[in-house]
Amino acid sequence: MINCNGNLSENTSCISISNRGFNYGDAVFETLKVSHSKVLFLEDHYFRLMASMRILRMEIPMNFTMEFLEEEIIKTLKANNLHERTARVKIIVNRVEGGLYTPLNHNVNYFITVNSLDQEFYSIVEEECVVDLFKDFYISPSLLSTLKTSNKATNIVASIYAKENDLDNCLLLNTEKSVIEATNGNIFLVKGNEIKTPPLSDGCLKGIFRSQIIEAIKKLPDYTLVETSISPFELQKADELFITNVIQGIRPITRYRKKTFKHAVAAELLNKINIKLRLS
Repeated sequence: MINCNGNLSENTSCISISNRGFNYGDAVFETLKVSHSKVLFLEDHYFRLMASMRILRMEIPMNFTMEFLEEEIIKTLKANNLHERTARVKIIVNRVEGGLYTPLNHNVNYFITVNSLDQEFYSIVEEECVVDLFKDFYISPSLLSTLKTSNKATNIVASIYAKENDLDNCLLLNTEKSVIEATNGNIFLVKGNEIKTPPLSDGCLKGIFRSQIIEAIKKLPDYTLVETSISPFELQKADELFITNVIQGIRPITRYRKKTFKHAVAAELLNKINIKLRLS
């Protein structure tokens, strides 16, 4: 069952061929993890969604409160018998149809879809994760590149490139040739007692789990967080590399070219996140 503007539907007939998200990428989205009807990091997701809508000059409905969206999420989960399980939830907000590049108005539609997940809490994936750089296209750093919009052509092509070359992921570069993120998450680099992650000004996604990891790092007495540009040359010198997103949590990179990596720091950080979730 799909939630279309508050109405539950068994098919996608509620989505018009004239949908502006489909035609022009005039849409933003949030991907959330829900465990037994508890939306993880709800406040962070809500404020990022509101900020994204404002940046794209969408009209935010008066009823779009955090409580309203939480109720709509739970309603959709119950309709799909997932309210007592762990699920992946996607909220898409697009401007209503009408106009070409210039919209006729700024009102919005929203859609909520849900899918089941096997993993309740976060855990380190022990499977091999081999990555390389994607250099066919580059991300231009701007406020727009930090948002979760439906304009993700670079991520799509990079994901296809990874599959064609027997890679598990690719690392994206900005126009200054700095590493900014993976195709599906933010990137962190551990070297000695320093943990680096690219700043938002480099064009990386303003990730929800990125923020959680940054806060967790600040509580580690033996490590220092540095938000700074990461050169491709630093990757092979790192002790650890890992990717973060709100669904998987942390995915350690096991190999980049000829260099293999550990994941002790990643495991320690993920344990702190899980403790925080259990206590909240």
